[in-house]
Amino acid sequence: MSNRRLALATITCAAIGFIATSGSALAQSDYPSKPVKIIVPFPAGGTSDVMGRLLAEELGKILKQPFIVENVGGAGGVIGTERGAKAAPDGYTLIQTGVGQSAVAHGLEPLPKYNSNTDFIHISQVHSGPNVLVVHPSTPFKTLKDLVDHAKANPGKLDYGYTPAASGHMAMEQFKQTAGIFMLGIPYRGGGPMMTDILGGTIKLMFINQDVALQHVKAGKLRPLAVSSAQRNPLYPDVPTIAESGYKGFEALSWSGLSAPTGTPQAIIDKLEAAMVQAMNSPSVRQRLESQGFVVPQQGAKPYAAFVKSEEARWTQVIKTAGIKSQ
Repeated sequence: MSNRRLALATITCAAIGFIATSGSALAQSDYPSKPVKIIVPFPAGGTSDVMGRLLAEELGKILKQPFIVENVGGAGGVIGTERGAKAAPDGYTLIQTGVGQSAVAHGLEPLPKYNSNTDFIHISQVHSGPNVLVVHPSTPFKTLKDLVDHAKANPGKLDYGYTPAASGHMAMEQFKQTAGIFMLGIPYRGGGPMMTDILGGTIKLMFINQDVALQHVKAGKLRPLAVSSAQRNPLYPDVPTIAESGYKGFEALSWSGLSAPTGTPQAIIDKLEAAMVQAMNSPSVRQRLESQGFVVPQQGAKPYAAFVKSEEARWTQVIKTAGIKSQ
């Protein structure tokens, strides 16, 4: 090839590369230019779905494109999260991450086909909330100490309900390990049947999300003994934390956030992070969450990524210590 032809070929390749790069940059600057899907890896109607739809509504307002929730339930959130990990990293498929699918799942067998710390870019956290330890009012327990003293004096004779791998299940396992007690766990397929049984007195206690328990506590059908957050919950101002009740440092939360597949361009992540911060700090969103006893956590990619990593380590250790197997 002559020097002139070689030079022309080099210039042509450079021009093509410049056009491709410019086109990519333009596409990122125009993001989003079409509807965006948020995979919520749980069925419609639960807390995760409510949080996903709240976020979709707010992001749609800010970024001027529809954000559409797709519910992909199954395996405690693992199936939908696996699908999200395999999605094209173009910013048009986002994933709701959370305690079950992003932390608890990594301690259970079989392990999920994704790594929560390397297969996703964590954009920002949406909410956190405690579980409430509730007992049937027929029990004599008025305080957490009453319950622990009884459990220690009667190992294995007190039963509780749990939904496998849910935040309430993990809170109970951590509590049993912290308090040094043994109680009999009865697994349920979901929170609905479990609530029916505790209201009927079939089981005596359980951890349950604070918003779900509230109506039954107000009606006198359940008695709250403690909340699992580090601070008292505004829905339960007179109910102490587990830490206050003698177990310093105890904390077990339900939480969710928004993430994208690894490889998503940084310019898109930055735009989504800015929109998330704006959405979660709006007075209307904060009021909606706080009125249900949820906390709006620190916003941003860096704190959320660190939080996910710490939660995975925490619950993997709890599961290992308890010897929990997948069900």
